[in-house]
Amino acid sequence: MSKATICLWFDKDARAAAEFYAATFPDSAIGAVQHAPGDFPGGKKGEELTVDFTVLGLSCLGLNGGPAFPQSEAFSFVVHTDTQEETDRYWNAIVENGGTESQCGWCKDKWGINWQITPRVLTEAMAQGGDVAKRAFEAMMPMQKIDIAKIEAAVRGEVS
Repeated sequence: MSKATICLWFDKDARAAAEFYAATFPDSAIGAVQHAPGDFPGGKKGEELTVDFTVLGLSCLGLNGGPAFPQSEAFSFVVHTDTQEETDRYWNAIVENGGTESQCGWCKDKWGINWQITPRVLTEAMAQGGDVAKRAFEAMMPMQKIDIAKIEAAVRGEVS
């Protein structure tokens, strides 16, 4: 077991979210499910309280804590992709399963968890700094899902 685990607060659907993540992302799985030993502010004795799971190898704990603390963009998973096919697959899985699109590679799943589906070509261009980073940044800004071909063209200086 890892020394650190990400705890994600869900209203009541931690297991459903974990099942979706395990089916969508490699190196993801569901572990133990714990039931509440007594009533608690978000639920009743015997209800699912926590779900251990991994997402892309990251250890997570889903807590069914009730509606008190909704998710926000202050936390997001950043998923690094290598191809447009991979980018499309993850983005579409999240959005088509009740999620919503946002800007610059961000989307939100139906449980309110935020995801940044980020092609490595974009990360690498930003790391170069200077004009390359500026062109890649300007190409990215109007996008929702990242279009790798447009980022690559911007890196080459081919402005469209």
